[in-house]
Amino acid sequence: MKILKTIRDIDVEDKRVLVRADFNVSLDVEGGVVDDFRIRATIPTIKLLMEGGAKIILMSHLGKPLKTQNHSLSLKPIAQRLSELINKKVILAPDCVGSEVERLVSEIAAGDVLLLENLRFHAEEEGGDADFARRLAALGEIYVNDAFAVCHRPHASVSAITKFLPSYAGLLLAKEVEVLLKVIQNPERPLVVIVGGAKISTKIKLIKKFLSVADQVIVGGALVNNILQVQGMAVGRSLVEPEAAEAIKELQLTSNKIHIPVDTVVSENTSGQAAVRLAPVGKTGQKELILDIGPETEELFSEIIAQGKTVLWNGPMGFFETPAFAHGTEAIAQAVAKASYSVIGGGETVAFVEKLGLVDKFSFVSTGGGAMLEFLSGETMPGLEALN
Repeated sequence: MKILKTIRDIDVEDKRVLVRADFNVSLDVEGGVVDDFRIRATIPTIKLLMEGGAKIILMSHLGKPLKTQNHSLSLKPIAQRLSELINKKVILAPDCVGSEVERLVSEIAAGDVLLLENLRFHAEEEGGDADFARRLAALGEIYVNDAFAVCHRPHASVSAITKFLPSYAGLLLAKEVEVLLKVIQNPERPLVVIVGGAKISTKIKLIKKFLSVADQVIVGGALVNNILQVQGMAVGRSLVEPEAAEAIKELQLTSNKIHIPVDTVVSENTSGQAAVRLAPVGKTGQKELILDIGPETEELFSEIIAQGKTVLWNGPMGFFETPAFAHGTEAIAQAVAKASYSVIGGGETVAFVEKLGLVDKFSFVSTGGGAMLEFLSGETMPGLEALN
């Protein structure tokens, strides 16, 4: 990959700089921001532009308002939280295109911050519509992509817009690419990769890639149910993806690099209220679900992690939403936090370590979930290709 041109390479004084951020954060029932990690991650770019005297126009999506018919998904709570974080009022536009937005843009001064309303209130955003991208581009003089988490999407504000403006990477995007490239191309070894989560169909390429790149690959979470089933072991009513079976058979499951659980925590439902028991792998009852890794697996995985000089982790080890099944994920989090160089990513993983108060213990925390997986798997990233 070519080295990305960043905002450090340009003079932004008195220029209208259009920044694609990723403020797709969780909101509570009152509409307040639950987790501001992604907002905080973009602040270095915003502050650098403020210090450079730019007129800053931020844009982002939030949720899937058209798909869910949830028209309350305004960026107002993000504007409020960002104002607090940068200690400056963030002006919220009533839309992301249109005459009123153009008026607000014309009135902002150097150092001001204007946030456009939710891009996904317009279907053209996800459709990658060139005319919509042109209308967005008309608001700025320079385009900056600081939204690594959406770089795998060919959306109007991510890739199409670069046809109409000089385009650069923000500080966060550049850092994401730098760190993840290092993990793939030049890690300090041993490199230990931990892959968890629910859907193996989204992780097979990653596992396959790291079986050739990493020194050790740990697989946990519901992904393992599929591997166990392919190997002829009982998984009860555990979550599986039958359509992934053929792809799983192509993995080097006999490789001494790959490690799966040796014991599990099982129950008949996910509530934590039914009987919960430890079960060796392959000894799951017909009515039971595998919901976490067991203590022997925690110890085994932690020992492997302790040997790594670079540790990459994406995805929980179990149904961590229920406290009874969160112990395995917490054990892995504690083990990875002790690594000399650690990179973690995935929305669920990051939210969990934030809840534990461990987020500052990791060397780098990626804002990308699907984007991180696709980048590490070697997939083409429309947002990055467009910048190049």
